[in-house]
Amino acid sequence: MLEGLPPNGASHVLRLSTDEGRARAVADIIVETFDPTETAAAAFEVDDGPVWSVEVYFAEAPDEDEIRALIEAVSDAETAARAEFAEIAKEDWVQKSLAGLEPVRAGRVVVHGSHDRARLKPNDIGVEIEAALAFGTGHHGTTLGCLRALDRITKRRRPRRVLDVGTGTGVLAIAAAKLLRQTVACGDIDPVAVETARANAVHNGAVAFVRPVVATGLRHEAMAGRHDLIFANILAKPLRLLAPAIARAAAPGAELVLSGLLLRDVPGVLSAYRAQGFSLAEQTEIDGWATLVLRRGGA
Repeated sequence: MLEGLPPNGASHVLRLSTDEGRARAVADIIVETFDPTETAAAAFEVDDGPVWSVEVYFAEAPDEDEIRALIEAVSDAETAARAEFAEIAKEDWVQKSLAGLEPVRAGRVVVHGSHDRARLKPNDIGVEIEAALAFGTGHHGTTLGCLRALDRITKRRRPRRVLDVGTGTGVLAIAAAKLLRQTVACGDIDPVAVETARANAVHNGAVAFVRPVVATGLRHEAMAGRHDLIFANILAKPLRLLAPAIARAAAPGAELVLSGLLLRDVPGVLSAYRAQGFSLAEQTEIDGWATLVLRRGGA
């Protein structure tokens, strides 16, 4: 799943200042409505004050009337009217997207840019994302939630076969491979994401362990077999649809780490996986996004 940073080749941006409730509602409706490979939205606090900012990045010029109508539907006409649209200079959006980002720590794993390489501690597991490959860096609540789950799980056991469904930029697969020093199967439906994940694996010295493939769901021989740790950081609808396939790919005693979920999506996704014999072991929330850890059996 792509992050709350500009999609690869972003050309237009929407900016809006409002309060926290409206900002979150606007970002959520954009995420739910548009293809995540073409559009990305983020809502964030400005200078620790009451004002929040929304930024939405588009790969193509958006229909401004359509966007304003969506904003009005979840807020009001005045908020919709304040939305400002602009073109992005393609040569600088990538550098700007990474330059202000601090390293992200999830236990032993630190996702960072090359400019922060020197800040790593001796025992850190660094995942370095170059600016040219930075449409997914671990800063979004979905990826961060999965990285934290990975750290907790690998502190208490050593998974032998790991699968990353919808790998995006490969951050989760690379982190798991570097933590465990073993192969991690991974794939994504988007060929651009797969090429980016491959480049990130090479850049991080993990190409021997991470070889992403273009796959719809789990339909690729590289993702075949039974796995005892499965990540699926995608969206609620595909998570529900993939529940039977993911269940078939889960070995006895396997754990599933699912994310890409708004809090209101959690009951429907849990229902789909409970029907496959899984129960909720852990639920965490970061910035309104839920990450679930599921295990077979239990209450």
